[in-house]
Order: sequence, then structure tokens, then C-alpha cells
Amino acid sequence: MTKRLALGAALLWQACATPGTVAAPGHESIRAADLRADLHFLASDAMRGRLVGTPEIGLAAEYIKSRFERMRLLPAGPAGSFYQRFELMSFSLGEENTLEVTGVDGAPLRFAPGRDFCPLDFSATAAGQGSPVYAGFGIVGPDFGHDDYKGHDLKGAVALVLQHEPGESDPKSVFDGVVTTEVSHGWRKALAAQERGATAILFVDDVHNHGGGGLDDLTAATWPGKPRRVERFNLAARMERIRIPAAQISGELASKLVAGSGRTLRELAASAENPGGIVPIALPGPRIELRVAVKRARVAARNVLARIEGSDPKLKEELVIVCGHYDHEGADGDRIYNGADDNGSGTVGVLEIAEAYALAGRRPRRSVLFAAWDAEERGLLGAWFYAERPLWPLQKVVAVLNMDMVGRNEEVREQGGRFRGLELQTAASNANAMNVIGMDRSPDLRAAIERANRPIGLEIRFRYDNNLSNLLRRSDHWPFIQHGIAGGWFFTGLHPDYHMPEDRPERINYEKMERVVRLVHQVSWDLAEAESRPTLRERGARP
Repeated sequence: MTKRLALGAALLWQACATPGTVAAPGHESIRAADLRADLHFLASDAMRGRLVGTPEIGLAAEYIKSRFERMRLLPAGPAGSFYQRFELMSFSLGEENTLEVTGVDGAPLRFAPGRDFCPLDFSATAAGQGSPVYAGFGIVGPDFGHDDYKGHDLKGAVALVLQHEPGESDPKSVFDGVVTTEVSHGWRKALAAQERGATAILFVDDVHNHGGGGLDDLTAATWPGKPRRVERFNLAARMERIRIPAAQISGELASKLVAGSGRTLRELAASAENPGGIVPIALPGPRIELRVAVKRARVAARNVLARIEGSDPKLKEELVIVCGHYDHEGADGDRIYNGADDNGSGTVGVLEIAEAYALAGRRPRRSVLFAAWDAEERGLLGAWFYAERPLWPLQKVVAVLNMDMVGRNEEVREQGGRFRGLELQTAASNANAMNVIGMDRSPDLRAAIERANRPIGLEIRFRYDNNLSNLLRRSDHWPFIQHGIAGGWFFTGLHPDYHMPEDRPERINYEKMERVVRLVHQVSWDLAEAESRPTLRERGARP
């Protein structure tokens, strides 16, 4: 596009802008041709799917950094760097893993990993022993008004807790409706038990919801006989905090442990649905000794961060984050998971928005952070690391605008599996549509997005915040929402090529993608200029 045409586009935008909407300077520089050029590099076969810990994702990080440098953006990592480095941890089963139970059925019961006992990958390499104490779901969640320990000390005891969370199938549950909450993660439950003095923690399925048979499938899935193509990871900084052994046991074994309480496992499990949590119940009779050995391997990772400093002497201390993740699923021999839509599209969107700010000719009142997160596909780990080790005070973050899969039309041909909880729909029906997720808790941010979209004219759908698909928690806005920050995920939807080798750059709708990226740019500028910042509804409050 020539400069004259670009100026004409800018004037047209300004003419179409509705009252109260001022076109963000530099928006005309966001062009489909530039998005295409960047994406054909980042999602090329040579990048081999940008898997964490590979040379190719290192090359992608260097490319993003070099683009930020050429834009003359400020480095936003530690010590004047564009990188925030962190470590991931993968897991393999060690040699000594045993569970011994005495005081049940006469002779001692001794188990190796298999049908009745499965060491969990977040477990410490450690031994713990003591009498069991039943602690419901084992959740401590002040934001939900829930505590399954009620101040009780478990010193010298082994915690027995349920998997999952209360009200998991209830759309009105305070635990984020039908979305799986963060407090239900097993490693978080292990930390809660450890902080209350437990020597070990045992998990069992919440049998009133999920049954509770043998663990053969879980054991095989957690500790496969041959290495996975893509390892499971967690943050090393998290795993270093866990010092007690953790394992899951079968419903049959758990039933024996609770027999002395005078109640069945199913009765105890149902009682854990009690609003606010339960009082822990000592289980007389059994004594447990658990030994777990987990080998941990470290893998280096890095977020790529740059910023524009705000122009207002006071408001420049506040921050708008524009972000997307740049990792994907790697390659399996000649089968390359290019990850053009997921999430090369969001990554190049961040680059184009950053360039629009660099070319704008003036700075907004607030500062803006441009973030390319690593290890999203492994559990949002780059964004989680930043949220847990922020380089800018989180209370000063106004909003997080996350782009992840912004280059296609949503298309759902089957229900279940990867598309669980989604309605069947064609790509044609979504030709002008996109989703924004995370708005139930931030009506102010939703209103800002709707205002910014008026000149652009996309059909925006706010429909997946309380859905069995768990989409609300499946991208990098989620860690920030957990820290009380308004966060939105701009998302054109799942499609059959999602997480498949067919997710290639030639299948992207670049004209639509240009409009989506311009929308995010406009929203970011409006938030960076506004007098006030978006507020949040209380956790559990429903619109």
C-alpha cells in the first residue's frame, strides 16, 4: 500500500468512526500482506512447529526480539533484556514407588504402580507415613468461600482427597460454573495439604460424579512405556515447592481406608459438596506408608517482552498488555504441526500492533506491554510464570488482550473430544464472526470492545465463558483473570485443522485477520487513553 492509499484508508476510518471512538493512530499500518509475510516465516516447515525446548522455538524467539528491536521498542525483560527466562520441568518414574497399608483386612497390603496405586507426576521424591484423614476435595479457595480444612492441622497425617471440585456440572456453581477452576489442580491441593502439615497426599476419584474403578489406564497414561512425542511439563518454580509424595488410589482401596468412619466412600464423597467445604474426618484403623520417586528434567523457556512507555506522568505507571503465545506442537518426523492459526496468527498480530504503536507518531497515556508467551501449549506456562513473577506490578495492569487463533472461521463438524461442549457449525456461518472470551467478569471491557468494533463491523460473540469446552481457561488471559485482572481472549474459533499438520499459513483468512488485529489495536489504544480502567465483578457473580 502506498503512503497516499494508507492516508486515504486512515481518513476513511476516521470518517466511519462512531461518536466517542477516535481511530487509533497507526492502525492503517496493520495490513493483511504484512501479517501474511510474518506468518509464512513463523509457521514455515523450517520452524518445525516451534516446540518448547527446540532450536526452532529459539529461532522464533530471536525473530520476535529482532522485530521489537527494529521498532525501537523498550526491552521489558529483566536487566534491559527482551527475554524473561524461566525453566520448565518434565517427569519420569523413578525406581522406588510403593504404597503400604496396614490395619486393613488383616495382613499388610503392599502395592506397586498399577491398578490400585499410581504415583502422580507433580509428586516430590519423598516418603510419608501416618493415619489417613479425609479432607473432601482438599480445596482451599478463599475467593470461592471454600476451605476443606477449616483451620485443622494435619501434622503427621496422610491427606485423602477427592479429584475435581464441587458442583462441577452445575452452571450456577460458584466454582466458575462448569469451567474447571484453578484451585482443583492436583498440585495445588498437594501444596494445601503440605501447608497444613500432611506427610503425604492420596487422591481418589469423586465417585459420586465419576465412579472410581481401577487405575490401569491412568498409570499407563501418566507413565507410558516409551517416551511421549511431546512431554508433559509444569513450571520448575512450582514443582520445587512440593516436598511431599502424592499418588492416586483406586476407589476399591479408598473404600477400605474409610470403612472405620461408619460411612461409605460414596457417602463421604457426596458430603464434600457441602457449600464452604467440610471439616476433616480422621479415619481410624489404617496406617499408610507412601514412597514416590519421580525424576525431573529441566527445560529452558523464555517469554519475549517489549513495551511502549506512556506519555502521562501518572498514568504511565499503569499497563495494558497485548499478547499471544508463539509455541506450538512441534513435528513428528516429516509431519510438521506448523501452528499457523495456533498461534502464529496471534504472534504476528502482536508484532503488527507493536509496529502500529511504533509508527503512531505519539505515545498513549498509559504504557503498553507486547508479550509473546512461551509454553502455552504445555499449560499456559509462560503466562503463568509472568503472572506469578511479574515484571510490572499486577495491580497496575489495566487489562490483558490475548490473541490466540485469530486467522480462521470457526467450524465444528463433530461434538465431543476436542470439540466437547461446542455446537455444530459451518465455517461459512462464521465468515464475519469472532469470539471474545472472559467478558462475564468484566462488563466494562466488553463495552470497550463493542465500542471499538463499531467501525470494523465484526460479529462478536460472547458465548463461551461458562461452557463445558473449558475454553475460558485454555489460553493466556486465564492466569491474569486469576490474579484479578480484566482479561479477554480474541478468538476466531476452533476448526478441524486445530492441532493438526493441516494448520498451515496458506489456509489463513488474512483479510479477516487484519480486521481482528485492528480491533485489538483499537481496544488497546482506547484502554491506554481512557480516564478510568475496567472493573471486575466479584468471583462467582453472574451477569
